[in-house]
Amino acid sequence: MHLISEMDRFGLRPVSNSKELPIDKKPDWDWQRAWTEGKNRPEDWTDDEQVLRDIPAYVLEYAPLVHLYSGEQFWPCDIAEHLYHITPALNYTPLESTKEPPTLQNLDKLNEWDDGHWVFLTSNDNVEERPDWLEGEKNIPTMPTDVDSGYDDDEGWVHKPGRTYIQGLKDAMADLKEWFAPDAEDVEERNDFHQSRYGQADEDKTSRRIHLELRRSSGEERAPPSFRGGRSDAPAVLITVNKGHGIVDAFWFFFYSFNLGNVVLNVRFGNHVGDWEHTAIRFHHGKPKAVFFSEHNFGSAYSYEAVEKIGKRPVIYSAYGTHAMYATPGTHPYVLPWGILHDQTDRGPLWDPALNSHAYTYDFKADVLRSSNITPRAPTEWFDFAGHWGDKFYPLKDRRQYRFAGQYHYVNGPMGPKFKNLGRKKVCPGPETAPCVIKNWLSSGDKIGRLHLSNENGEDDV
Repeated sequence: MHLISEMDRFGLRPVSNSKELPIDKKPDWDWQRAWTEGKNRPEDWTDDEQVLRDIPAYVLEYAPLVHLYSGEQFWPCDIAEHLYHITPALNYTPLESTKEPPTLQNLDKLNEWDDGHWVFLTSNDNVEERPDWLEGEKNIPTMPTDVDSGYDDDEGWVHKPGRTYIQGLKDAMADLKEWFAPDAEDVEERNDFHQSRYGQADEDKTSRRIHLELRRSSGEERAPPSFRGGRSDAPAVLITVNKGHGIVDAFWFFFYSFNLGNVVLNVRFGNHVGDWEHTAIRFHHGKPKAVFFSEHNFGSAYSYEAVEKIGKRPVIYSAYGTHAMYATPGTHPYVLPWGILHDQTDRGPLWDPALNSHAYTYDFKADVLRSSNITPRAPTEWFDFAGHWGDKFYPLKDRRQYRFAGQYHYVNGPMGPKFKNLGRKKVCPGPETAPCVIKNWLSSGDKIGRLHLSNENGEDDV
């Protein structure tokens, strides 16, 4: 095992003292063109087809903004570029018939081997040498040229979850029954529905305590950046799903070529190549009702009114290394008691995924993904790939691998967006019977600060 401190940097590459980003060497292939080589031709769409491909304007109006961690090592990446650096493998054996790297247009062909479930998109490089494509440093969101121009109807940093318990009960999602779980049976009799009406889950207080060592590791709070979101060269993927009953779920997917696992007792667990994260915003008749934040194999759901926003847009915090998504900056313990295992978020670079995204609509009943009116030439074949977007966990004979207390240093790469339960009845993933409590205010463990902005008179506005 490799014993480390919590914030030790990963990999063998020496850390540069230069504050400037490395010069981006242009690849000898145009992987960005891959996103416009889809087979769909908008001029061939009928009126009915146009309706099926339409992204409602309100989806972009309420698109999320993502604070990446200021000390991140592995930034957002482009799946088209990721594919150029992998070799498909089955049981650690490269597939001989795939001489060229797969593309967004033919990735689904890998399902011909064992239905694709055991195919792994295996890195051609030693990931511990941190190749540029794995880090994605060139994709750090760039600040807009006009940082003084705000969003339409901008209200600065709006902290709406500051409600008392009585206030929360007074206006706690009166129409919850209409959008909580469409078509689910006996939904009003379920415990998570009742807890959502009161806006807060029953929580294990022990799991919310902050361990002394965890407090020490949190570091000093960094100065917040400008509130204008920046564009990343790594595109997000937007998938809207019409659930009927006036309900539309907007799934925003973010891809990273590497997931850096967390540290427990100075041992790092859970590294893997490829990392898909997502947030889902549920709309009812065009109004945002709930926001889901994916966190590892689970997540948290809040009412739209509860989450922090810039203008109308929900703010998401991406955790260091793991890229798990949270509603607040700070330290987030999970799974283990006393905060031994935790994620860290802060107000690092602010990413506006709406500035560079590829949008689709998905009919989950017919299992049909369509490119949208926004990006009509975006390919769809990659979506159907049923395998893993990274390496298979390394065997123990591999020098990079170790196991401690049943946990591995490297684990399997994840499966893609199609397998994130896009047809879910509740805004949370998982089976219909799984609990999904929608919090109507941020809990004591989800504190957020307020950003002071100066108005035109030089006075502080909160």
